[in-house]
Amino acid sequence: MKRIATLGLASLLISSSLTMSTAFAFSDLEDGQAAAVNALKDRGVVSGIDSEHFAPKVQISYAQSVQMIVKALDLNIDMIRFKSLPVASGTYTNIADNAWYANAFVIAYYNGLEIPKDVNPNATVTREQFGDLLVRALEKKGNFPKLKIVPATINDENQITPEYQGALQRMLHYKIAELDKDGKFNPKSQLTRGGAAIWVYNAIRVLNDHAQTPAPAPAPVEAVSVTVEKVNDDVNKVTLSRGEKPSAGYSIDINNIRFDQSGQAVITYTLSDPQPDSMNASVITEAKTVTYLPVKYKVVTELATVSPDSQVN
Repeated sequence: MKRIATLGLASLLISSSLTMSTAFAFSDLEDGQAAAVNALKDRGVVSGIDSEHFAPKVQISYAQSVQMIVKALDLNIDMIRFKSLPVASGTYTNIADNAWYANAFVIAYYNGLEIPKDVNPNATVTREQFGDLLVRALEKKGNFPKLKIVPATINDENQITPEYQGALQRMLHYKIAELDKDGKFNPKSQLTRGGAAIWVYNAIRVLNDHAQTPAPAPAPVEAVSVTVEKVNDDVNKVTLSRGEKPSAGYSIDINNIRFDQSGQAVITYTLSDPQPDSMNASVITEAKTVTYLPVKYKVVTELATVSPDSQVN
């Protein structure tokens, strides 16, 4: 009897657990929204209007948008030291310091997100406004490099506000959003809570993938040998060499010599390789350059990081 009672209690607990899980599931989600909304709900990013309804078709407000993006991407001001506690009213004219979304706007501001100072937090947000804000927040959070992408063909591109075009193109490149069946973005349409949740969910995926991508290895630096030969008591001959190369198209050029107070002569040089369509004799040639310096200076070399525009002193 004791074993039967135990099994009965276990069954009751499992049944109760399933009932609670069902009770807290949103019943009004559309196809393709459940995974995104439930994942964001588990992370504390979104909540429903009650325990059963998320209201995915309701248009999202500016306040809800900023709150969702800040929470989803874990933007914060933890590493900033303030002389006094920052408040929303110090930056925005229409946001009360005790509003539930006030802190999110403060965090957005100190993370470099450009939000109009007179923003109406209760106003609805268009697809292009939310997309621009989301992409800029994502790239700042992940410290993304500047991208050179082939722009997607957007059939209603003429309706996009020009200042949003770059961010929306990158949004499509990241696969955070996609065009509709007619190849349109519908930039001026109001964004819904369900649509925003999907975009934010996709942005989190992009951020996680970016964080797991190893940084590219630094390009190998070609070795350059330095030979110093005494010419006389006052002058040394200094030769910089790249060694033997398969053609005469390889060169090394001195673009600047800097004499510092520590007694060093810092030679800045650049390397040039033959262009793919150039005509150079295929004969082994040493790529080198020569200069003459006072013997009192110790020679130091460095590879130029920019194209030279100065002459040898």
